[in-house]
Amino acid sequence: MVSVGERLSSARVRAFVGREEELGRFGEALAGEPQAPFAFYVYGPGGIGKSTLLRRLADHARAAGRLLVELDGRFVSRDPADFERAAGPFLDVPGTVLFVDSFEYCQWLESRLWQHFLPRAADDALVVLAGRRAPQPQWAADPAWSRLLHVTELEPFSEEQARSVLVSAHIRPELRDRVLRFAGGNPLALSLAAAGGSAGCGREEIWSPTADVLRTLLAGLIGEVPTAAHRRALEVAAQAHSTSEELLTTVLPGEDAHLLFAWLRELPFMESTPRGLHPHDAARETLAADLRWRAPNAFETMRRRLADEYLRILREAPEERVWTVTDELFYLFREGETLARLRSWSREEEVHDRPLHPDDLDHVLRMTEETEGAASVELVRYWAQRQPQAFSVYRLVSTGRIVAFTARLVLPGPADPQDLATDPVVAAAWRHTDAAGPVSPGEHIGVSRFSVYPERYQVPSRVIDLSSSRAQAEAARARGRAYGFAVYRDAETWAQRVEGTLADTGARPRVGDHTYGVFGVDWRQVPVEAWLMRFIAPSEEPVRAGPSPVSRTAFDQAVREALAHWRDAGAFATCALLRSRLAADFADPVGELRALLRQAVDDLARDPRGARAREALTAGHFSGAPTQEAAARRLGLPYGTYRRHLRQGLDLLCEALWQQELHDPR
Repeated sequence: MVSVGERLSSARVRAFVGREEELGRFGEALAGEPQAPFAFYVYGPGGIGKSTLLRRLADHARAAGRLLVELDGRFVSRDPADFERAAGPFLDVPGTVLFVDSFEYCQWLESRLWQHFLPRAADDALVVLAGRRAPQPQWAADPAWSRLLHVTELEPFSEEQARSVLVSAHIRPELRDRVLRFAGGNPLALSLAAAGGSAGCGREEIWSPTADVLRTLLAGLIGEVPTAAHRRALEVAAQAHSTSEELLTTVLPGEDAHLLFAWLRELPFMESTPRGLHPHDAARETLAADLRWRAPNAFETMRRRLADEYLRILREAPEERVWTVTDELFYLFREGETLARLRSWSREEEVHDRPLHPDDLDHVLRMTEETEGAASVELVRYWAQRQPQAFSVYRLVSTGRIVAFTARLVLPGPADPQDLATDPVVAAAWRHTDAAGPVSPGEHIGVSRFSVYPERYQVPSRVIDLSSSRAQAEAARARGRAYGFAVYRDAETWAQRVEGTLADTGARPRVGDHTYGVFGVDWRQVPVEAWLMRFIAPSEEPVRAGPSPVSRTAFDQAVREALAHWRDAGAFATCALLRSRLAADFADPVGELRALLRQAVDDLARDPRGARAREALTAGHFSGAPTQEAAARRLGLPYGTYRRHLRQGLDLLCEALWQQELHDPR
C-alpha cells in the first residue's frame, strides 16, 4: 500500500516545473559536499512559488532521511524563545533541516537568527527561509556568511515552462496565449487559471479569469490593502505602463501621492524603472481584470483620466518629457485590434535609447550590413554625417549591450538634390508629396528611415514601439511638419499591420538587394491628436449624420452605467445617457429611455448572435437577480459562459444604440 504522504509527494514531483538551480544546490547540501551552502534564503512576490519550492525541498530532505522542522512565519509568536522551542531539534539533532515559510511575518527575527540562533545549529543541519522580502544586505555581504548563505530571488516561469503547465492541465492550444498573457509566468496565476480552465475551457470560446480566481490571486499576490486610496493607487499602477509620484498626484487629486507612491514602491511585485514603478505582469493583469469585473465604469473612468493626462503632456509639457508619452498612451489601449498588430510590450527585451555617439558608429554599420547589406551601410554612413541627431541607439536595460538603432530624419522642403540622388527611399517619399500635396516653404517632412534590430528585424518590438512613440511626439510638437513616413522592408505584411493608421504610398524603392515599402500620413489633414484617437476609440470616425456630442468611449460607458443603475430610480435619473443626443427630445426622458433600452435589448434576438446575449442582459439587469452569479443560475449557465454572453450582449447593445445616436437622432 502507498501512503497518502507518498502519493502527495509523487504528485508534487509530477507537477513541479523549473527551479533546477535551487534543487541542485540543495541536493549538494544534503549530500554534505564541502562547498555547499548551509543556509538557503528564497524570496519573491506572492504567488511566485516559494511555498511550492519549499515543499519540494522538504520531499528531498525527507527522502534523504533527514529530520524536518517546518514552521510557518504567520503563526510564530513575537517571543524569540517560542521560536527557539519550536525549532529545538535544529539545535540538538544532527542533520536536522529547518524550513521557515512566510518569513516576512517574522522578519523582526532576522538579526537574531544570523547573530545568535543559526551559529548554534547542530552538526550537518540546514536551514531554508522563504519570504517576500530580500534579506538584509549585511548578511550576504558579510565574508563570514558569504560561503554559507545562498540567496535566490525566484523569477516567473519562462514561456516554455508556463506552457508546459497549461499543457499538463489540458488547456486547449488556441486558448493558451490568452491564459499566458493573464498569468505572466506567475506560478500561482498559472495554476489557478489552469485549474479553472481545465474544467471550463472545453466549453468556452474565450477564456477569462473567474471571480474566484481573481479573489484568490489578489489575496495571494497583493495581500491586505490598507485603505481605499491605496487600492485606487494600485488600480492606477495596473493600467499605466509606468507609475510616477507625479502621475498619482494628477489622477488621484486630494490624496497623499507621496505616501501612496512610497507604499507602492515597497510592494514585492513592483519593479523600479527609470520611468517609474512597473508591476509584475501577473499582479498587473490580476488588478486590471478584478477592476473590470468589479467596477467596469471605474475602470473606464480611470483609463480615460490617464489618457487625458497623457494627451495634456503631449500638448503642454517641456520637450524632454514628451518622448515616451504616446508609448504610455497606447499601452492603456493595448488590447485594441490595431495596436495588437503594431506594437509589443515584451519585458524580455526592455531597452532604452540614447543619441548616437561617434564610438557607436562602427557597431551601427555592422548591424546594418548584417540585416540590409552593403548598399544600406553607405546610406547609414551618409545620413549619420548629415543628421547625426536623427539617430537613436538602443541598449538592453539588463546588460547595456547595444542591440539596435533607428533614424528619424527631418527633411525641409524643397528637397535637397543630393538627398534625392543618394537615397532612393527618401526620393520616393518626396515624389509622393509632390503628387499628393506639395510641401510649402517653411514646411518639412519626417521619415523614420532606419529601424535595425538584428535579433528582431522588422517585426513588432520594443525598439519599433519606442521609435514610433518618439516620431509621433516629434510630429505633435514640431511646427510645419507636413508629412510623416515610415519605411519597412516586408511591405505587404506591414501594409496589413498599418492599415487604418498609415497610407500605403505604393512606392517600392530598391536599395541593394532589397525593396522597401513607404507608408505615410499627411499631418496637415489629420492632426496628431486626432490621429491618436483612432487607437483610443477606433469607432469614433466621422459619419454622415455628423458627430455625436459625446465620444464613443463615453457613450459606451454611459450605456453600461444606465444598465448598472436600472433598479435605482434616483441614480438612473441622473445617468449620463440622458444627456446624449439619443434622449434629447424625449418628453419623459427617464421613462422613454428605459423603454428604449428594453426594446434595444429585445431587438438583439433578431440577430442569431444575439439571442443568448439578450437572455444574459435581461437576466443580469432587468430580472431582479441580486448578483451576476444569481443571474447565471437563473439561466442554468456556468458563470463563465454567462459572463461571455453578457459581454457580447453589452458590445452588441452599445453598437446598436451608437448607430441610433449617429444616424437617427431624436
